[in-house]
Amino acid sequence: MKNDRDLSAGLAAAVRAGVIDQQTARRLEPFLATNATPPDTADPDDEKLRLVTGFNDIFVTIGLVMFLGALSYLLLTVSEMLAAPVVAAASWALAEFFTRKRRLALPSIALLFSFVASVFLAVMLVVSDALPNDLSPGAMLAAGMVAALGAYAHWMRFNVPVTVAAGAAALASILLALCQIVAPNLPADYPIAVFVPMGLAVFALAMWFDTSDLTRQTRRTDIAFWLHLLAAPLIVHPILMPMMADEASLASAIQVMIVFLVLAIVALVVDRRAILVSSLAYLAYAAGTLITAVGLHSASFAVSTLAVGAVVLMLSAAWRPLRRAVMALLPASLRARLPAVGPA
Repeated sequence: MKNDRDLSAGLAAAVRAGVIDQQTARRLEPFLATNATPPDTADPDDEKLRLVTGFNDIFVTIGLVMFLGALSYLLLTVSEMLAAPVVAAASWALAEFFTRKRRLALPSIALLFSFVASVFLAVMLVVSDALPNDLSPGAMLAAGMVAALGAYAHWMRFNVPVTVAAGAAALASILLALCQIVAPNLPADYPIAVFVPMGLAVFALAMWFDTSDLTRQTRRTDIAFWLHLLAAPLIVHPILMPMMADEASLASAIQVMIVFLVLAIVALVVDRRAILVSSLAYLAYAAGTLITAVGLHSASFAVSTLAVGAVVLMLSAAWRPLRRAVMALLPASLRARLPAVGPA
């Protein structure tokens, strides 16, 4: 099979022909996708993402956003309690066609986010209405638990790769709610102690999926991508945001740049650019502070944006040489568990 779509089509044909039943096909698909032999031209450094299979994906997604957005607005005029559960049900029903039958990538992602977010919001509204305001963490706890169950049910039915990250986000909200119940001021006073361990746990899960598909040919690499995208802000923002909260200084700017350098090395090692995206705004802040310090007050925003853009372009152009240099410093046993560096 050339890709997941060919695999799904072949299994669907087998079901229609009566060779296997639907339940067996559902169990076979992830197994065959995981154990399929990748093509010789595979290049993990490209970090491919199955996001759009054609312009029809974009066209359908625009329609979904318009339909679900208008549906939500109209329902809100009737009842706030009614809107979220109806949108969740509509998102699931639409996924039965666009995800399960049509296998459209971008619409499937949009419908998954709509479903999980609507479930979370629906439970939050119900529980918050039943509990006093000072028990809002209890509402978040209940909403996170139901959203996690909803994400699991969605995964079992549709197998959309981003669902794992959505479920992880729901679990993170559960942990955050527990922290607020036990120590209400803990997340605000010690964000690093609360959020960074969550981010590292999500990062570890992402690496588990990554190391099981080093050539990045199956849906496991898509699952890992979304988990990395979730882990990055959980790790980066608690560390760098306090530096920006301080009064602009050369010391804080240098600290931000040092953290960005460390993140860049980690990104090169694991071959994932998502880690860097969350820190670009902080890098722009650091660059602006340094530019202001040398006297370019009026042009600090433009020059700092130019500098950050240049850094992104440089990393993109020199990703493989830089990664090859960093990987050469690692022990062979660790390199064997990471994606290989692509050709120059």
